[in-house]
Amino acid sequence: MCSGAGAGQCVALLTVCAISERGLSVAINQKLSTERPKAHEREILDRGGQAVRFQADLSDAAAARELPAQVAHRFGRLDVLVNSAGIMRRATVEETTPELWDEVMNVNLRAYFFCAQGALPALRATEGRIINIADLGGLEPWPGYIAHSISKSGVVMLTRTLALALAPGITVNGIAPGAVLPPDDWPEEARDHLIRTTPLARLGSPTDVAGAMLFLLEGGDYLTGQTIVVDGGRMIR
Repeated sequence: MCSGAGAGQCVALLTVCAISERGLSVAINQKLSTERPKAHEREILDRGGQAVRFQADLSDAAAARELPAQVAHRFGRLDVLVNSAGIMRRATVEETTPELWDEVMNVNLRAYFFCAQGALPALRATEGRIINIADLGGLEPWPGYIAHSISKSGVVMLTRTLALALAPGITVNGIAPGAVLPPDDWPEEARDHLIRTTPLARLGSPTDVAGAMLFLLEGGDYLTGQTIVVDGGRMIR
């Protein structure tokens, strides 16, 4: 199950084909009916996999909590919850309004908790896994996206806290992509700067994130409470 919002920036939605190739049936959540999740669903089906789209508004805590049970009912079980919801709003300290703060926190952090809470009965039955998508903004300060950065730092701590609370039956880990899908409104010079200041000298791709996700799905049995940073080395500059 991939719970997502904002398909243009949702790296996890771009890895569902790789997941389905490992034999997992995939539930993709998308608040709005857009072409991108439809295309992922079609590609999975064309490859002989199984995929079903859901449309829960994850900014609504009750909807987030109920979604996993709907997925488990549809497929008969739930083995993995991938929390990938995310919105990114450019705003400095002075520009951040209560409405913007709540919008970002409700989707980027609160939805993760309540999706996980709603998934517990099904995941306990399968000794399943939770994978939370954070990003580099949760590990280093982004003052131009302050609410986003704080929300994603919360995802890192949520991952650690849930891992301790749900052990030993359920593992909980995270992935923090770096410059994989920069915001659409970033100018070309900003993207060039990212490339120049990344030790591996390139932007990442969804494939890089998919590799980390597949590791957590197929291995990592003795790993919980960790956030894997996929950033081309930016954290070690």
